[in-house]
Amino acid sequence: MKQQTIGQQLIRTKPISGSEHAGEHELKRSLGLFSLTMIGVGATIGTGIFFTMVEAVPKAGPSVILAFIMAAVTAGLTALCYAELSSRIPASGSSYSFAYATIGEFSAFIVAGCLLLEYGLAASATAIGWSAYLNNFLSNAIGWQIPETLRSPMIVSGLKGMEIHAGQFNLPPVILVVICGFLLLRGAKESAMVNAVMVMIKLVILTFFAVIAFSGFDSAHFTPFFNPDNSKGLGGMAGVTAAAGTVFFSFIGLDTVATAGSEVKDPRRNVPLGILAALVIVTVFYLLVAVAAMGAQPARMFEGQEAGLAVILQNVTGRAWPALILSAGAVISVFSVTLVTIYGQSRILFAVSKDGLIPKSFHAVSARTRVPVNNTIIVCIVVGLVAGFVDSTFLWDMVSMGTLVSFIVVSAAVPVIRRKDIDPGQGEGGFRVPFGAYLVPGLSIFACLYILKDLSSATYWVFFT
Repeated sequence: MKQQTIGQQLIRTKPISGSEHAGEHELKRSLGLFSLTMIGVGATIGTGIFFTMVEAVPKAGPSVILAFIMAAVTAGLTALCYAELSSRIPASGSSYSFAYATIGEFSAFIVAGCLLLEYGLAASATAIGWSAYLNNFLSNAIGWQIPETLRSPMIVSGLKGMEIHAGQFNLPPVILVVICGFLLLRGAKESAMVNAVMVMIKLVILTFFAVIAFSGFDSAHFTPFFNPDNSKGLGGMAGVTAAAGTVFFSFIGLDTVATAGSEVKDPRRNVPLGILAALVIVTVFYLLVAVAAMGAQPARMFEGQEAGLAVILQNVTGRAWPALILSAGAVISVFSVTLVTIYGQSRILFAVSKDGLIPKSFHAVSARTRVPVNNTIIVCIVVGLVAGFVDSTFLWDMVSMGTLVSFIVVSAAVPVIRRKDIDPGQGEGGFRVPFGAYLVPGLSIFACLYILKDLSSATYWVFFT
């Protein structure tokens, strides 16, 4: 065999088999279309609407609704690209596997790093947000709050930058990560069943919020529509784009669907359908709740608000029981988001290890449950430590950065896969991006770059150092 040069090794691609059979180091195909769609919805709904309103509304004001639409359109364009690639390359690893099969090994390795950053920090950030709603639920239910020192991180974002508060530790998110780890170790099918139940509960809870919040709707809260304060460079559309960058990470669920490619029955059909179905469900609920929340509360009240949606219901009704129900729903919702995000992280590590780019221990699976045990335990330890010690303010935009970079690579892979005609054993079957190989992927890349341009300089500094 002819030895490859370093340059050839960097751009070499990996053929992806379209028919993986369960073996000693393979995952079990146990997920159907419904379970897969619920994984996508479970990984998406919860973070963007329960937490990031507090971060995004101060940037955009009432025009945060446009930020959600901008993020949804960008995610929708990319979802079409994901749908084609997942129908032609039905493997775990998501955009990493797509990059390896089309663009080359070096690009795939960079994408893998972005995905590990994206999933790891997303799981930590959502677990941190779970702590606030759990505390709100306990306060309304039994009149007891978690002690401040046990629900506050050590590393926080202060007025003068990073601050270290010795003696503080955010315990609830660590407990959540441990529970998710135990559940994931039982198997993908069992985890998916629990997730599907939690997803249905949170959709009911969000509908409940919208109905009550609309009873206190005031159109005056939408005036002025754009953020008038340009002291931080966030006036007008700049605020909308910055807010879109903050909320964009919540569309990570679309990528999570693709990470399940090796555990899905009939992946060429079910993965594209699962991605598109999840996107539609998520976008409808995000816009419904965002409009209801902005109509029920002035934009100035969102900044620094803990358990924001629960507080809105309490203010609208003047009673504690709606906030109690909402907080209980948020506790369930964020549980499912954290669960499937850790699941996605472990499957990406599985795929990278399977290709020999990281140690084989990440590829070892249990003979009984067909779960990558070492992989899952390591992910949970890292996610738990970050969630326990670090303020979520440092995490939101970093996750968006990783997500947007991954989406750009996925979009760029579509023309490449058309040109190379990579379609293992399936001829012309499967989903195809409409309007040719360049229009939709090109618009997707442009939309991602447009959102990227308004992320903070600190985010870029951390990402590239």
